[in-house]
Amino acid sequence: MSETWLPTMMTSSPQEGYELAVKLSRMAVKLTQPDDSVRQKLRAEYETDAGFLISVSSVVATNFATVAAANNYWRTD
Repeated sequence: MSETWLPTMMTSSPQEGYELAVKLSRMAVKLTQPDDSVRQKLRAEYETDAGFLISVSSVVATNFATVAAANNYWRTD
C-alpha cells in the first residue's frame, strides 16, 4: 500500500478517536484480504453471526485503547 491513509492518530475527541479505531479495524481487514469480491462474499457469513460481531467489537475496542493512549486519554493541560 503506497498511499498514506493514517497521517496521525491524534484526534480532538473520544468520538473521533472511536471513529479512527473503527477505520483502523476496517483497514486491517482490507489489507489482509485486498480482494473486494471476497470481502463481500465473507460479509454474508459474519454479518448475522453474533460471535463474529462480538469479535469485531473486541478488535475495535483494542484499537480504541491504542488511539486513546496516543491521545493521552484526551486530557487537557
